Amino acid sequence: MTKEKDNKYGKLAIGLIADALGYVSFLIPGLGEFTDVIFAPLSAWLMTRLYKGKAGQIAGAVAFIEEIAPGLDIIPTFTLMWLYTYVFKAKKAEKILEV
Repeated sequence: MTKEKDNKYGKLAIGLIADALGYVSFLIPGLGEFTDVIFAPLSAWLMTRLYKGKAGQIAGAVAFIEEIAPGLDIIPTFTLMWLYTYVFKAKKAEKILEV
């Protein structure tokens, strides 16, 4: 396996763990929203480290908002960003190269 593929799937693993941690607030009534105050900036920071450039900055802002806003924790932001980066964006690049 190449280093790029290792990094790709490493990001997926980290993202799945981060999304799972985001769901913890649903499991702990009362304490859940407090954990979001701590996890929101952490998830934004992690997103900007995993995905560089403008896309990472936008994803970091979205991750922060998703974690800090009540009821939005169900959205798997890290997984969606991974899919955007390695599935949807990659398919678009392949189509452009075919032309």
